[in-house]
Amino acid sequence: MKVLTAEEMRSADLRTTEQFHVSSLALMERAGAAVSQFVLRHFAGCQRVAVLCGKGNNGGDGFVVARHLAVAGRQVTVLLLAQPQALRGDAAAMYVRLLEEQPTVLVATAVAEPELESNAVQRLFAEADLFVDAVLGTGFHPPLGGVAVAVREKLAALRAPVLAVDLPSGWDPDAMTLRSDAAFRADAVVTFTAPKLAHGFGHLTRGPVVVAPIGSPDEAVVSATQIAWTGTSKQICERPRAVDANKGRFGHVLMVGGSRGKAGAAAMASLAALRAGAGLVTAAVPESILPAVAAFAPEMMTEPLVETAQGSLALRNLEGGRWQSLLERKTVLAIGPGLSREAETAELVRELVRQTALPVVLDADALNAFAGQTDWLAQLNGNGRVRVLTPHPGEMARLLGCSVAEVEADRVKIAREFAQQHGVTLVLKGWRTLVAHPDGTVAVNTTGNPAMAKGGSGDILTGMVAALLAQHPEKVADAVNAAVYLHGLAGDLAVRAQEEHTVLATDTLEHLWQAFRYRAVDADGMTWFCGLPEMAERWR
Repeated sequence: MKVLTAEEMRSADLRTTEQFHVSSLALMERAGAAVSQFVLRHFAGCQRVAVLCGKGNNGGDGFVVARHLAVAGRQVTVLLLAQPQALRGDAAAMYVRLLEEQPTVLVATAVAEPELESNAVQRLFAEADLFVDAVLGTGFHPPLGGVAVAVREKLAALRAPVLAVDLPSGWDPDAMTLRSDAAFRADAVVTFTAPKLAHGFGHLTRGPVVVAPIGSPDEAVVSATQIAWTGTSKQICERPRAVDANKGRFGHVLMVGGSRGKAGAAAMASLAALRAGAGLVTAAVPESILPAVAAFAPEMMTEPLVETAQGSLALRNLEGGRWQSLLERKTVLAIGPGLSREAETAELVRELVRQTALPVVLDADALNAFAGQTDWLAQLNGNGRVRVLTPHPGEMARLLGCSVAEVEADRVKIAREFAQQHGVTLVLKGWRTLVAHPDGTVAVNTTGNPAMAKGGSGDILTGMVAALLAQHPEKVADAVNAAVYLHGLAGDLAVRAQEEHTVLATDTLEHLWQAFRYRAVDADGMTWFCGLPEMAERWR
């Protein structure tokens, strides 16, 4: 699924109309019908619905919503933030149709703030148990002004839920920022055809963002930004395994990590690789911590490695052909969880990466081994070698020799350029984790939550990335995208089952089976781009 700019969305609608002969009125009718269906299914307990409409196409969608909800038996009131004669085109046509077909729908107008104080409008805000925000959509350009500002303030003071049509009014569709203090609040968002940049990068709502198909064929949806959604790649995990499958078909992950005092990191990463479907996993760790790692899961194989006096991995592990023997019959090499920053260990990491042609996943201190030496990565990635890096912003800053603030200032640009210049796949963790690929495409992840901001989460992700690569070596981009999506999704399921302060990194693994079974496309054909269906159930 592509993530579009506002202009790309307008072009997609235009191509749908001109090249595929789907009228703009038909698109509007389907959009409004999709929103009303969402209301009926997920806000079933809300009987008095206020539909707030602007004078543009977003308002036209709102008129369709009002008509469909009235047919379904809801008590519907429309508040038009314009004079009816200001309506044009499709919005005007849908307004006329609403009045003709559903005369029981009350329509109030408020062009100026004093009109919001009329008895009819005051009653609307006091009695409605659901507000549908169809004031401003992707055609909006900041700042928010006029009577819409006063409506925003009224909604902010109410407890009734707000369902945004396309976008919360006042949110710039091309904004890639976390928050917008100017926008209407929203408890859910229904958008159409494809998510926009704001859906992918902003925290638009307390609840879900869903994408409803309204008839635009895939060929009409074109994105020059090359930004996509990680969730689309999960389909590689949704096909059942062959009935005659055996462990040899699902890869063998070699997990290299650990140091004195950090046995848990390598153990968690190895267990995650097993949980995510790898056929075999061997944890290669310093000999002194091997008993602790081995006790973590009996299914895990282990290999003791020579350690330094400080308890981290020593260069001597390269002697006598031991390393080459260890790589035999392995599918993916993952390095980093629990390693130290000891200079000798960093040198070992660089040599391990240099000497192997296997796909490699680098995390934590394995990344720090390349701080200031990223040219190594570009030199080592010839002949189709796969290298996946999973830095958080601090590790990314060390790789680049810059500040964290510089990394966060333009995450997409930083990630894309690094991936292209070094021929790697880069997973830049954080709010809306990004997966940048060597071909310039970037996938944004919309799963995950603050409960995952806890030690061990990165180790779990490393194991999952390695496992998906081991199972799908011919689909590197999809494997990494899917691992990132599933990791965050398991975290969302974990926090749903308990409280965000108490979730541990290993709790995500307890819910990984649910993440694999989860399907983002619901019974109505809508894609849950962000959030889970249960997030809307409280309004039933």
